[in-house]
Amino acid sequence: MATHDEVDRLIAAWQFERPDLDVEPFHILSRVTRLARHLDIARREAFAAHDLETGEFDVLAALRRSGEPYNLSPSQLLGLTLVTSGTMTNRIDRLEAKGMVERLPDPNDGRGVIVHLTPTGSVAVDQALTDLLDRERMLLDSVSPEKRKVISDLLRQIVLPLDDANMPSDE
Repeated sequence: MATHDEVDRLIAAWQFERPDLDVEPFHILSRVTRLARHLDIARREAFAAHDLETGEFDVLAALRRSGEPYNLSPSQLLGLTLVTSGTMTNRIDRLEAKGMVERLPDPNDGRGVIVHLTPTGSVAVDQALTDLLDRERMLLDSVSPEKRKVISDLLRQIVLPLDDANMPSDE
């Protein structure tokens, strides 16, 4: 197994060109960026195999995780997926055209709608999730389960304060 990766080469080049800079963050964050690119490719391939785009999977997954009866309001979906209302409307429109979701009258609000996961959508999201997890496991094959736990805990230490800082306040 190679002991130097592309990030090591990038760091060496920057250290040569700019020895005055501390490039220490690159050791972690450039690898996270490269891993994110590989993960994005794996996800897009997994979803495409099931006629889904990443954003469509996000909507279906939110509905599937919500539990029976697999209904959420568009505003709940917005909160779970962190996209604009226009983007959400487009995603719901595309999924509705594929027969994966349907808009139903909201029984609690005569003017509102709820988005319901159809059986077709449920099958698609379950199959895409299985495919995704298989691909993600392959990305982690070179790391032992014990080291995966350590990496997960360390990444949580980095991400948690960033997520907390970006959470909307109740004020």
